[in-house]
Amino acid sequence: MKLPRREFLHLVTGAAALPTVSRFAWAQAYPTRPVRIVVGFAAGGGVDIVARLIGQWLSERLGQQFVIENRPGAATNIGTEAVVRAPADGYTLLLADASAAINATLYDKLNFNFISDIAPVAGIIRVANVMEVNPSFPAKTVPEFIGYAKANPRKINFASGGSGAPPHVSGELFKMMTGVDIVHIPYRGLAPALTDLIGGQVQVMIGTMPPSIEYIRAGKLRALAVTTTMRSAALPDIPTVGEFVPGYEASTWYGVGAPKNTSSEIVEKLNREINAGLADPKLKARLADLGGTTLAGSPGDFGKLIADETEKWAKVVKFSGAKPD
Repeated sequence: MKLPRREFLHLVTGAAALPTVSRFAWAQAYPTRPVRIVVGFAAGGGVDIVARLIGQWLSERLGQQFVIENRPGAATNIGTEAVVRAPADGYTLLLADASAAINATLYDKLNFNFISDIAPVAGIIRVANVMEVNPSFPAKTVPEFIGYAKANPRKINFASGGSGAPPHVSGELFKMMTGVDIVHIPYRGLAPALTDLIGGQVQVMIGTMPPSIEYIRAGKLRALAVTTTMRSAALPDIPTVGEFVPGYEASTWYGVGAPKNTSSEIVEKLNREINAGLADPKLKARLADLGGTTLAGSPGDFGKLIADETEKWAKVVKFSGAKPD
């Protein structure tokens, strides 16, 4: 049977619209089952804390559980690869941090390219690192620390949560910009590094603020400076490293990513809900208490941050000669 032209065009137009309508309806219904947020570190660190706060917010907003799955190892590469290989359906997400930008240069061969294989969803917060020492250490300011380190080359040990981790490259950037010769001691995570810093086995660390801040407030560690360009509202009396070392900046950021080819409708829905959380007074105050400044913005904004950070840390990794543990 030959259809009249007008009816034929109506059917063709309707058929062409079906995939778009179907994708839109699917995104509107998303999520219909629990969602995994993969964290590349063990429980208890800064990334894990932020993931659980965001996961709880999304669970309450979207009516499905956002479950945190810790997949530590290889400086977050194990967890990242698990997300890269997951179906691009919005049910496996990644809580990424600055390690992703560092690893692009630190590792000669990765089974993925973070920038092309992970779709940026939303930036969450930027967190100051904090240059902290054992209270028995003689230096009480950054200039005193630099003077003491230059007078005692290779006699000061600086701790990190592992080679290539943000605290390590933050320390290497400090070395590069000040000319001090201090010795890197890598640990299998920030928790044991903090334990030895408190115990005096190592003398200094430029650690992420979330796991350090309560020890500083309790007087178990002495903060010399924060590493962001502006002072932190969480430690308002502590100066920045940049006040003494012009141009120094070494913060950690956290954000959510998804496998590439995740539909733009799902990415935008998650971005919208995460940004709503960052504007919520209660959640915003909790993140600020951890030393975080909210990022918010579009998926494109988060993608640009990742690209800029990858370029910045490539220079530091090459200077330091850092190698994976």
